[in-house]
Amino acid sequence: MSQSTPTRRGADFYILAAFFGLFVLFLYGPMLMIFILSFQGPTGGLTFPMRGVSTHWFHDLWTSSRYGDLSGAFRRSLILGIMAMLITATVCLFAALGFRRRFWGAGPIFYLSIISLIVPGILLGLGISQLFQILGLRLSWWLSGLGAHLSWTLPFGLLIMFAVLNRFDSSWEEAARDAGARPWQVLRLVTVPILFPGLIAVALFGFTLSYDEMPRSLLTVGGKNTLPIEISNMTTNVTTPALYAIGTVTSAVSFLVIALAFAGIAVIQRQRSRAKRGKN
Repeated sequence: MSQSTPTRRGADFYILAAFFGLFVLFLYGPMLMIFILSFQGPTGGLTFPMRGVSTHWFHDLWTSSRYGDLSGAFRRSLILGIMAMLITATVCLFAALGFRRRFWGAGPIFYLSIISLIVPGILLGLGISQLFQILGLRLSWWLSGLGAHLSWTLPFGLLIMFAVLNRFDSSWEEAARDAGARPWQVLRLVTVPILFPGLIAVALFGFTLSYDEMPRSLLTVGGKNTLPIEISNMTTNVTTPALYAIGTVTSAVSFLVIALAFAGIAVIQRQRSRAKRGKN
């Protein structure tokens, strides 16, 4: 019985592997340094070598008053991210479904909906703040700030949903209608479950873009800052590893959101497989 000889890898493979390794190092190296330096000892500084290992700076973030309203800013950014996530996922789903059929003015409406992507965020925030001033409304993080964030998250979510719907087979919906399903049942039992992974992607974009947004927040959140603004203020007067600690915390929140999204997709897929086995 002949054995196949293993194929030898050429020099191009090792060159591409080295290039990819350098790319990964360039991409994640700074983040890894932040993670490590955030565990400096109580007398540690902003650079290597580390002076001990501890969680002192994480505790100092939430107990010390010298960093400003950091816990409040973190809470506001988290709430803003969740609101932007829910609104972006819902609006983009129905907007993308509406664009499946051609209607009068579809082209101008589409370009108007994504034009905010090319407008500088600081200018858009200035426009929103001036509009609220003209209307006599008070700037607040949950109203004007949310509107500014949605001008950033909705266009991205809409483009993602367009890409997802390009691969959507409408014959599944037609089969459900032929079986007697009502429009709401078709949406709830057929369309949304099939598009659910795409909705997760839109929701993730909505949360992360809002949670990390600063230019559109500077002039629209009023007197109570969000986390990116608070971190920017910290960089001007804080020279401790607390900066690295807040970076580690925000990265952990982002990874947690991604993990929850994957867990939700896994649950949906498990339920689908169980339903298929039950039918068989």
